[in-house]
Amino acid sequence: MALHPSLLLLLLIFDRISAARHVSVQTGGSITFPCSYDLNHINHVKYWCQSLGWDVCSYVVRTDHPKSSGKTSISDDINKRIFTVIMTDLVSRDSNTYRCVVEINGGTDFMIQRFYLSVTPGTPELYVEQQEVSGVEGGSVTVCCYYSNSGDMKWCRMGGDCVSGFSGTLNGTSVTLTRTSDANNRTVFTVTMSGLKMENTDWYWCRVGELEMPVHITVSQQTATQRTSKMTSTTQDPTPQQPSASPTAEPVQTDNTSQGAEGNMEEVHQRSIDVKVLLISLGMLVVVTAGILVTWNMWRRHKDNKAKDQTTNNSVSPNPGSHHDVMYSTVMPDQFRTEEKGNIWLQASRLLDNIFAVTHKAS
Repeated sequence: MALHPSLLLLLLIFDRISAARHVSVQTGGSITFPCSYDLNHINHVKYWCQSLGWDVCSYVVRTDHPKSSGKTSISDDINKRIFTVIMTDLVSRDSNTYRCVVEINGGTDFMIQRFYLSVTPGTPELYVEQQEVSGVEGGSVTVCCYYSNSGDMKWCRMGGDCVSGFSGTLNGTSVTLTRTSDANNRTVFTVTMSGLKMENTDWYWCRVGELEMPVHITVSQQTATQRTSKMTSTTQDPTPQQPSASPTAEPVQTDNTSQGAEGNMEEVHQRSIDVKVLLISLGMLVVVTAGILVTWNMWRRHKDNKAKDQTTNNSVSPNPGSHHDVMYSTVMPDQFRTEEKGNIWLQASRLLDNIFAVTHKAS
């Protein structure tokens, strides 16, 4: 029995609206649609078809053949159990309802998801500049969703939970949502995921009202360069917890095997320098002391000679015939002068002995 045209029209409208994800793309643009499936369907053929009615769907691409047709291509990742469809160079006639389907041999094919694609010549009501965003483990990623429609903002993981409001968590990862305006007066719904984990790699949906846009987040491990850069940044960050700035900080553990030997060599070298400096100073002191002794000795000798000459002159009378004007003077014998000189050199010798004793202790 044929369906009444009005009933067929209602079914077509219902097919476009019910359980379909609404996606808007600008003319000439492209989009990627993700479709996840169960473990039981890994070895099944998947296909992308254009809906022509309630139970009629025209093949566009299949995972067996053809994998690409015109502007559309399909690929299947059996490890992640997700097949993706890419549509490029979109035009207005591409606006339609599409389906992700798993082929069931000998049975009814299983529809995974239905999408309603709207291709508009102007700016789409909801769009992102990039559908592929990358981050590193432990880092963060930011996704900007531009929109002009109204409705609640949500960030959802495909097949999982959603975060609405201003903040929340998805699989242990912090998520914050903010609403701002950019320099071009575009309203921006900004999503920031912090503390990324490897298991955060997946497809997500940026949702405002009834419109949605799929975004893929890829989390990779940090490279050696990134880890080194992070450690350097942490080391250079001046905080009061650094040992050099904290009097109660615990001593830093170091490798004492090599540093101990180098420290001993530096200590020996420093002691050698100190001894040399001391020897030079003492040598100069000896020279100065010897100079002073020699000068003093010459001065004493000059004084003695002068006294001797004066005594000789006084002992000769100006009148040889008269004995009343004779003057007498006591002259110091040479042996007393020798003893006095001996005392001076004895003191100098003792001074030198003390100097060499101090030098020996210092070395």
